[in-house]
Amino acid sequence: MKQSEIFRDNADNCLQLAERAEAQPAHNRFLRMANAWTALADEQDWLDGEVPPVPTRRPQKQDA
Repeated sequence: MKQSEIFRDNADNCLQLAERAEAQPAHNRFLRMANAWTALADEQDWLDGEVPPVPTRRPQKQDA
């Protein structure tokens, strides 16, 4: 299993915990943790060369 997949599994677990949280502070904390794990997974995909670092843009024509 790829490292980024493990990170995404952790994010999914945090989302499940957020759904079951009884208090709003705990719910918010689990959502922040899920976002952090997702960001780590995206970064790992970039480090592994699976995605480009930034979206490529095509030059735009300027009307004269």
